[in-house]
Amino acid sequence: MSDRIWLGIDPGLAITGWAILKAHTKTIPLIVDYGVIQTSKKLSTSQRLLEIEHDLVELLNEFNFYGISIEMPFFNRTIKAAGGVIQAVGVINLVCYRETQIQPVFLHQASWKRHIGSGRATKDSVAQTVSQLFNLQTIPIDDSVDAIAIAYAGLSGLKNNI
Repeated sequence: MSDRIWLGIDPGLAITGWAILKAHTKTIPLIVDYGVIQTSKKLSTSQRLLEIEHDLVELLNEFNFYGISIEMPFFNRTIKAAGGVIQAVGVINLVCYRETQIQPVFLHQASWKRHIGSGRATKDSVAQTVSQLFNLQTIPIDDSVDAIAIAYAGLSGLKNNI
């Protein structure tokens, strides 16, 4: 149990949040690291996907992951935005499997949010819950905080049949 390292990913074409948690015996997991992969809107979609691939490969090669959980986005946005995000999800899925031979767990947004309190939680309330859960003084309110919660849900055994 104590050597299980889990990667959580909040996918996006412009910003992909990521977080790495390590299982800790009898307590809440430890946050190893978290951050975002950002791509420039000045680049073509193909160039942005290549940048996500490159940065994710570097991250995946730093640790020996036990599992990976990725948010499966729900689209109520424009078709253009949805197209970019779904392409990013495909690249992230491919890279994770190619580099680790781990088939990622895909989690619906409402399920990982419900795991930490409420399926309709705002980014602010997710950040507040994550701060309290992991006893953090400060945490950025960006896609990395969602990735922490996604990693926690995956590490805790949450699964969706997508």
